Amino acid sequence: MGLPTRAINHASSRAVRPDRSRSQRETLVYAEAALAEAKQQGLRLAVRARWVALAVIAVVSPIVNPHWEVLYYEIGLALFALIGWAQLQVGEVGRSRRELFLMFCDLALLTFMIVVPNPWRAVDWPVASQFHFSNFIFYFVLLAGATLAYSWRTVVAMGVWTTGLFCIGLLWAWFQPVDPAMTERIGTAIGGDQRLLRLVDPSSMNLPMRLQEIVVLLIVAATLALAGRRSNDLLLSHAALERERTNLARYFSPTVVKELSKNDEPLKQVRTQKVAVLFVDIVGFTAYADGKDPEEVIRTLREFHGLMEHQVFQHAGTLDKYLGDGLMATFGTPFSGVSDAWNALKCAQAMIATVADFNRERDRQGQPPIRAGFGLHYGPVVLGDIGAQRLEFAVIGSTVNAASRLEALTRELGCVLVASDALIEQVRIEIGEAEAGLGKLTRQPAQAIRGIELPMGIWIQA
Repeated sequence: MGLPTRAINHASSRAVRPDRSRSQRETLVYAEAALAEAKQQGLRLAVRARWVALAVIAVVSPIVNPHWEVLYYEIGLALFALIGWAQLQVGEVGRSRRELFLMFCDLALLTFMIVVPNPWRAVDWPVASQFHFSNFIFYFVLLAGATLAYSWRTVVAMGVWTTGLFCIGLLWAWFQPVDPAMTERIGTAIGGDQRLLRLVDPSSMNLPMRLQEIVVLLIVAATLALAGRRSNDLLLSHAALERERTNLARYFSPTVVKELSKNDEPLKQVRTQKVAVLFVDIVGFTAYADGKDPEEVIRTLREFHGLMEHQVFQHAGTLDKYLGDGLMATFGTPFSGVSDAWNALKCAQAMIATVADFNRERDRQGQPPIRAGFGLHYGPVVLGDIGAQRLEFAVIGSTVNAASRLEALTRELGCVLVASDALIEQVRIEIGEAEAGLGKLTRQPAQAIRGIELPMGIWIQA
């Protein structure tokens, strides 16, 4: 692949502002999608809870009021159930017009049943007597159900709409005819206590009590809306964290992801440490892709990347990035280990075997083989997270450059793997001189590496 020095120096630090903005947008979209799905589940739960509550009320009502007039309320309960069914059919959460219309139907129906007398009631009570039955509490059932599915703004709107509809009902009831004689008879019976008269007078709406109900409902609505907003924020934050954890899993092995989830300090600390760097590149991929179907090219790349990524994680490595038709992996980041160089070498050799298996499968399918080059180096790098709003873990330095140059050297030497003498020496330190059987690796004369001051000792695998 032969990346320029500048490209390699900044290969791990390409966190330019457009990428940050795009990543932030992607995270926001991901989180909002998770929130929308949670609201859809909440809507289904709210409707089911509504049906259970309505069923309980439908059973209890005839027990509390064993008269034919209770059928009026049973019909009202059936209408509430029907509105819940319509909400499920609409399936929209997020202040859509149909959703708000159905919510308004809920509140309007309940207001009608609270304010307007039951036409089947045997006793002809004044309209104001409707406010003596404490039916206002049923508004709170609808308000509680709304918190399961709707946004906090919609909960606030429900509180405001309830207040408006109830006030309209009060105003309508205020202008309905009353029976002064009934009030006079009750007043005579209880004496001159006007406070008691307001409580029991069927012609009195007891406006101070009604005002108290409205204020309490608005307080509850505001509290539930605040709780809903906080839950939404927590859900968005959780979804964003889950996405970040998923992103970590793209680069680090599952063990490292688990550790970083507990403590992200290793990413925040900018420091210098020795790591093993592995570069992998498909040789002649440009010529291979020329004239082929784009989907086939991408499919081949995905298969190749997937196989290489698997080996990186199998050998406790970190997938730093994909570089077109190749990739860069590090061993010893973000945590240094006791066998980083050895893991890197084993990983490269496992990749070589994997590519051979991959080519045998391609040969059976009548497809041309894929040839890959591998470069390995061990040395100091600067690592830590960089960026402003979006942080990206960076591994930079001459060691990265050298590993890339060693991979490019495979073309000149006609081999599959070039490893630096520094990496081999570290392997011997890690596993012991006697156990460091280097297998198919053979030592070569020192080579001049562009960007490196002194010639570098190398080992190759044909």
